[in-house]
Amino acid sequence: MTLLVLPFCGIFTPSVVKASPVYGISMHGQPALPANYQHFPYVNPEVKKGGKIAYGVVGTFDSLNPFVIKGMRTTARGIWDPEYGNLFYETLMTRSAAEPFSLYGLLAESVEWDDARSFIQFNLNPKAKWQDGQPVTPEDVIFSFQILQQKGRPPFNKRLDTVSKMEKVGEHSVRFTFNDKADRETPLIIAASTPILPKHAINPDKFEESSLTTPVGSGPYKIKEIRPGERITYERDPNYWGKDIPAKVGFDNYDEISITYFLQDSTLFEAFKKGEVDIYPDGDTSHWTRSYNFPAANSGDVQRDTFTPQLPTGMLGFVFNTRRHTFADVKVREALTLAFDFEWVNKNLYGNAFKRTESYWQNSALGAFGHAADDRELSILGAAKDKIAPEILAGTYTLPISDGSGADRNVLRQAVALLSQAGYSINDGRMVDASGKPLSFEVMTQNDGQEKMALAYQRTLRLIGINMTIRTVDDAQYQARSNSFDYDMIVKSYPSSLSPGAEQFNRWGSASRDQQGSFNYAGVANADIDRILKDIVDAKGLEDFQASVRALDRLLVAGHYVVPLYYSNEQRLARWKRISRPDQVPLQGYQLPTWWDARAQ
Repeated sequence: MTLLVLPFCGIFTPSVVKASPVYGISMHGQPALPANYQHFPYVNPEVKKGGKIAYGVVGTFDSLNPFVIKGMRTTARGIWDPEYGNLFYETLMTRSAAEPFSLYGLLAESVEWDDARSFIQFNLNPKAKWQDGQPVTPEDVIFSFQILQQKGRPPFNKRLDTVSKMEKVGEHSVRFTFNDKADRETPLIIAASTPILPKHAINPDKFEESSLTTPVGSGPYKIKEIRPGERITYERDPNYWGKDIPAKVGFDNYDEISITYFLQDSTLFEAFKKGEVDIYPDGDTSHWTRSYNFPAANSGDVQRDTFTPQLPTGMLGFVFNTRRHTFADVKVREALTLAFDFEWVNKNLYGNAFKRTESYWQNSALGAFGHAADDRELSILGAAKDKIAPEILAGTYTLPISDGSGADRNVLRQAVALLSQAGYSINDGRMVDASGKPLSFEVMTQNDGQEKMALAYQRTLRLIGINMTIRTVDDAQYQARSNSFDYDMIVKSYPSSLSPGAEQFNRWGSASRDQQGSFNYAGVANADIDRILKDIVDAKGLEDFQASVRALDRLLVAGHYVVPLYYSNEQRLARWKRISRPDQVPLQGYQLPTWWDARAQ
């Protein structure tokens, strides 16, 4: 086995600044829960554990390692999973879904840091153990960051870029000292977004390989059965070390969790109707209103829940790959954005159930839409404000409202005018550039719903001589082409939180533009955006933070990197009534890892 040793790893010396241990940390301000908290407020602490749940997803899997490029999008769900819970691997601290960005102890029972956030020290819980009974050690923490730096995928391979020194402190602690590349969010990313791996159970030479060999984790579940590409089943580890710590009370309530893979969403829904799958998150409003007239739903055995999280809308849209010459000109992107007839799509495909998205953080204080740029934000924008349209700065910019015909002449006339400014004209019914090359591109879709939207878009673009082709591909091809940015246009969702930070670099930062596996689907490389991203993570006060996020929002809207689609304030989910949930829904929305099997009561 090849051991990884990096020069900044060392042993703690008494000269290092000491700080008082704390039970939790927060990006801004203090954690909401007191030091003696017993559990998170959105769980049922009296839940009786037992029973099972069957999840269903569309796709396939061929790996149990989500931390390398090869397994990035084809790893079995549940291994490292924000929706179903990290069943197998854990982090040093865990996030509360009831707060914007506060962390509480998990593998680390306490932490130490200074006001400048120049370092953070994690004091491991002496009870923390791997599933094979070995203790979780500082050596495991150091090993995890090293191997991810050398062989991991983005963003894990960049975690140590901000660290000048990583060292073992005593028997149970690890300290990270940061360099000048770090920001105020860095300690929280180190704490809550990096998996801790068992040094004794991993061969570094084979870490990059995509494998279905059962690994060793520290999480609450072990792998019971694997049917490659079809199903993975987990069973609760009765010896799980963390079942009684406050951050885990009310979680991990099933004895067995299975995740079955389906080729199509329609097949998944049929399995749900038969009771083979226990829950079905439903993002299609038309489907939600029309598809639940079946016996189990009519009898009440299947119940439908609607949740309203207190989160920004996020952004769903057709994403331009600006690496392509076709989309290099912002006027072309703006013209194509105007040409999408949202009103026709909303009426004919969704029964007018949605609203048009105008901002990446709409419906929150972080969004630019509806908020004029104040002096603080203008100062943050600097000279970049001169590149932003006055109506975007004023917070009044909206996309045009068409007549819903799919062929609104006034809107299309605006699109053609912008294309003319970009050097295009209509010749013999085709939109061509100065050399006579037609304006044409392909949109890659992955399901029927996306394809229907693309077909509507295609019909409208055809009216102004633009040839947009549609290619719907299977999940494996979609993921592979997404990873390598092998597309002209793609449909993607950018979820938004109340505490945006480091993840935005992976979406919009210049450094991520050509990094395979990053989430910079649009290929953005913009110095102004890079600078504002740094302002977001360096903001010490809430006002500076809010102004910086709004500044980023305005730059993204002004850049027309995405054709905005729609949003809904609601989360919709159908479930068999044998699956119960807590009454309280936290700020972040429903939390599946806190639900339980009522038959176990």
